[in-house]
Formats: sequence, structure tokens, C-alpha cells
Amino acid sequence: MSDGSLTQDEIDALLQGSPSPDMGGADIPVAEEVADSLSDAEKAAFTGVLQGTVASQASNLSLLVTKPAQIGPPRLSITTKEALTGALGGELVQVNQNFSDGILGDHSYIMPQALAISIAGLMMGQGEVELNEAALSALQEAASQVSGPVLTGLGDALKTTVLADPAEARTVTPADVSLPEGEFVTLTYSYSIEGEPPADVTEIFTLDEVREIAAKKAGAAAPAAQMAPGGAPQMPGMQQMPGMMPQMMPQQMPGMMPQMMPGMMPQYGMPQNPGMVMPGAPNVQPVQFSSLNMGAVPMEHGNISLLMDVYMEMTVELGRTKKPIKEILGMGEGTIIELDKLAGEPVDILVNHKLIAKGEVVVIDENFGVRVTEIVAPVERVSGF
Repeated sequence: MSDGSLTQDEIDALLQGSPSPDMGGADIPVAEEVADSLSDAEKAAFTGVLQGTVASQASNLSLLVTKPAQIGPPRLSITTKEALTGALGGELVQVNQNFSDGILGDHSYIMPQALAISIAGLMMGQGEVELNEAALSALQEAASQVSGPVLTGLGDALKTTVLADPAEARTVTPADVSLPEGEFVTLTYSYSIEGEPPADVTEIFTLDEVREIAAKKAGAAAPAAQMAPGGAPQMPGMQQMPGMMPQMMPQQMPGMMPQMMPGMMPQYGMPQNPGMVMPGAPNVQPVQFSSLNMGAVPMEHGNISLLMDVYMEMTVELGRTKKPIKEILGMGEGTIIELDKLAGEPVDILVNHKLIAKGEVVVIDENFGVRVTEIVAPVERVSGF
């Protein structure tokens, strides 16, 4: 799997919009009239952001298809709708996932139907599948997972959170592909899944999106140096004392004796007097450890509010029993299974398979429900998790 580094040949290929020498395949043609819409620095900054996400994209794809998958470095081109549709051939699948927060604009993926069928089939545990609603839903999930590192990388470059609309997949012909007006940017990746033929996937960005991301990335990479008066670097948070020579520290003042006086600390020249406290010095206190009490469980946690939006699985258990394999294999329609619960006995309420309460079964409209009748002791609940 790619380690995120680029060779010099690959860097040159990215800047020139030509195919990567190691990945092969045809790239999107670059329209001459828009070839100079981005500077080399902007191209390098933008492709650097996306290149840093390739390894994570490949890892997520491998988890989805349960096979080793590799994604080649992105190859950038600037093109137009006419040039792109002329280069695309055969039946395609387009997954639209426009940016909705942090950055606004069009964003989509275009892939051959053969690759789409392979990904959907592997995700659904089948071989050849039809590109029906279920298969397209699988591709939408794949696009959401693969684009996750992309959104994170763009957010890091922009210093904000970048979100996208839910993915929408559809089968298209080259003439039906939805593309931005005028010139736009394409990034072409080579997808290789073990046992499947390799294919290229094209990611679409608008020029405005690329310029904004490249500008923020370039600005973050070269922060302006802070200089103190006189040309000496100034440390953050430090202020120059009035009358102090900017080029010299106090130890370098003319006439100062290089030897330390008796009783002075060799590092800073401060008196070694334990009872003396210098102005502005931090008040250092010995740490105090509270005694451990294993029999008590704290009822309040300072950071519990951070978990309030986390979903957990809640189940209601009517009862349990154990059966030998012989009886289980002999089950059929009409078989009655006797549970270990008595009629009318409270049912168990579990969260993530841990008992937290007991209750009685009720009917709410046409649905079953449970009325809580007993809460398990807090200590038992916490220790159970």
C-alpha cells in the first residue's frame, strides 16, 4: 500500500498533468486554453493535500471489499466538459457528493461500470451484480468511506471542518455526466483490487475550490517569521525589556564577569537560597495524591457530556435457554421453545449486552414496548461496562 511519498518523476507528472510512469493508463486531456489556469505552486500544494490521504483511502476501500486494495497517486488535469466527455468511454457510474460546509461547490467521482460492479459485488458478498438500487447504495457507502480521509485532509488544509452532502450514485453515459461549467480540475486515481482488473477513478473539483485549498495550504506551510527590533528573532510570548540591547542577553553585557559568584547557580546565575522567591516565579507545590477507594464508584464524571450524543445498542431479553445441537437441527415450524423465565417475570433490559434495568412488556399502539420497573444498582452498572 502506498506510503504517501512521491518520486520526482511522479511529482513532474502531477505538475504536467501527464500519466504517472508507474501506474499507466490514459489521463484526461488538458485543454490548451485553460492549461495555465493554475500555477505550478497551486497544483503542487493541492495534489500534496490529496496525496496525503491516498493511504487512508486505500485502507478504507480494503475494509469495504475485504480484499487488499491499492490506490495510485492522484494525477491532476485541468479540462473542460467537452474535453472530458470526449475522453470518457463506455458505461459509467457517477457518484455526486457536493461540498456543503467548510467549502462549497461541486464534487463527484466517475468510474467505469466494470469497477463499480466489482466493488458493489464484493461489498454485498456476491460475484457479478446488477447495478440496481441495492448495488448503487453500496457504491454510495463506498464513496462516503473513501472520501472521508479526503474531507479530513481538506479540513486540515483549510483549518476548518469540511462536510459533504450524502453521496448519490447513478449510472450514466459520457454525454449524461454532470460536470461544472467552464474549466475544472480532475484528479485521476488508479484503483487496484486483488483479483480484479485495475481501473481509473476520476475525482472532480472546481477551480475555485482548488485555488482556495492551495492558497490556505501554501500559507500554512510558510508562516511569516517574527523578528525583534534590530533583526534578532523574537521568541513567541517574550517582550523586549526597555533599554535592553536586542542583540545581547543579560549574560552578554559588556563588563560582566564570566565567572559566577559563590553561591550562584551555574545555569542562570541566581542565588541558591531556598527561602528566596523571585518575582514572577511559579509557585511550586508538592503533589498531593488522594487515597484510592476501590469500594466506591464516582457518580459524576466531568467529561460525560462529551458522550451524550453517542448511540448504544439497547435490547430487551425475554429469556434464554440451552439446547443440544440435535434438538436445534430438528426444529421446524410450530416448535415451542421453553425459556428460563417464568410467566409475568420482568424482562431484562441490556445496553451493549450489559444488564442495566428490568421491566414489563407493554403494547404501545401496534408496537411492543417495555416499562422500566427496576434499575440495576449504579455500581453494578458501571462495573459491568
